[in-house]
Amino acid sequence: MKKKCLECGTEIIGRVDKKYCSDGCRNAYHNKFNSDSKNLIRNINNRLRRNYKILDGYTLKDGKTRTTKTSLLDKNFDFDYFTNLYTTKKGTTYYFVYNLGYLPLDNDYYMIVKRE
Repeated sequence: MKKKCLECGTEIIGRVDKKYCSDGCRNAYHNKFNSDSKNLIRNINNRLRRNYKILDGYTLKDGKTRTTKTSLLDKNFDFDYFTNLYTTKKGTTYYFVYNLGYLPLDNDYYMIVKRE
């Protein structure tokens, strides 16, 4: 029984366990198969990267600084995307994008911190 390439359907010559006729067909098959999830992941990673660059753009003194919500929004910061939360013993919640975090303060101010 002759095997056919999963991507293009041509007859496969070679090893018994071979599924594709060439590297091009193998790559095309997997790219097509994973395209939806890759787009979602790529978009999320781009938003996280942009948020990180925005937070990293602030000059920190003693590992922290303050800014306003308006300043962050003007730079297209997206408050819906962060990598983890850190809650202190007092119940204060910091939102982190990798090692840079922000803490909502009163009057739409935010403290930006860096975790070493």
